[in-house]
Amino acid sequence: MTRIRTAHVVGGGIAGQVAAVALHRAGIEPCVSEAYDTDAAGVGAFLGLGLNGLDALRTVGMDTAVLARGFATPRMVLLNGSGRVLADVPNGGALRDGTHALTIRRSDLYAALRDEAERRGIPTRHGKRLTAVRHTDSGVRAEFGDGSTAEADVLVGADGIHSTVRGLLDPAAPGASYVGFLNTGGYARGVDVPGPPGVNHLCFGRRAFIGWVKAPDGEVWWFANPPAPREPRPEELAAIPAERWRARLLDLFADDRGPAADLIRATDEVFAGWTTYDLPSVPTWHDGRTVIIGDAAHAVSPSVGQGAAMAIEDAVVLAQCLRDHDDAPAALSRYEQLRRARVEKVRTQGRRNGSGKTVGPVGRAARDLVLPIVMRRLFRDGRDPLRWMWDHHIDWETSVTDPAPSPASR
Repeated sequence: MTRIRTAHVVGGGIAGQVAAVALHRAGIEPCVSEAYDTDAAGVGAFLGLGLNGLDALRTVGMDTAVLARGFATPRMVLLNGSGRVLADVPNGGALRDGTHALTIRRSDLYAALRDEAERRGIPTRHGKRLTAVRHTDSGVRAEFGDGSTAEADVLVGADGIHSTVRGLLDPAAPGASYVGFLNTGGYARGVDVPGPPGVNHLCFGRRAFIGWVKAPDGEVWWFANPPAPREPRPEELAAIPAERWRARLLDLFADDRGPAADLIRATDEVFAGWTTYDLPSVPTWHDGRTVIIGDAAHAVSPSVGQGAAMAIEDAVVLAQCLRDHDDAPAALSRYEQLRRARVEKVRTQGRRNGSGKTVGPVGRAARDLVLPIVMRRLFRDGRDPLRWMWDHHIDWETSVTDPAPSPASR
């Protein structure tokens, strides 16, 4: 019987809900505290969830509801602003049962995970803004702005890229790093884009990056990354009227061929822009009783499509470590040992992918010349250079006390 019996999860988003369910399955009693007064239903745009994220959800019985709310996205097409196809490649292959990578609204992903946590009787307390974490003789105590407290054997910081827990663990920890472009997007109807549903088109436009994918019902989900060399303040972004966002996007894509302008015009509500970040390497992930996971520990650029998947993997591995070790410091050290090298590699890949979104005319010409050649070579004979990322499998039945457990095949 494990000595670790209770865990308090700070942050009720994707990472927090998966962590709570995985901990529950590991025989540890979880409780979730969320700073916001309401949940994240209806909040956010959409995202891609790679096979590794879906496989990790399957490990703890959370994949079925998620798959029902999204649609398969088995291929990626890379284009330039002239409409030239630079590459047409698989989007991560498939699991043994034919499951492909998924495109899903962020709010639907959150709702599916929240519902599963609630089905298992795991409570989420809203309006609980963390102010301090203190070690006790038996574990850790969380203190909140409303004067309430919560005690547990361990505390899990799943509170996102602007994590309070990360700062409490290490006041010198790095903060989020702005990557030089914004995010916006929307859902367009009445516009037909080439190709079947489920093909993720990623276009290096002349002045901005844009991506789109057709849903099974014909609606086109799209996002764009307007360049912004200076990081805007949140109040600046909030003050920009919706029609100004639309006009700015139409201007950015005016010289491009393809459906970008039509998609923008056919969208009833263009998302208000938000800033894009990644996180420099964080030296301290835990102190023996408190640990950070997901974006709180290693946020990656959205250019690699792995933010949610990495958080999900973290949550499952952390639950295994707390299940299989007799004391919290050993469990958290093992968690970091199993996760750090992988997430650092993914973070590096995200930065590399994102760097191509903001190049100038000379860089664009070089990219358009070289990228097709490179991609043909990399994907020759069915190979996939990112197989290391997609094929990662967590074997729930294997003890993580072993120094180096062999990766299981899925």
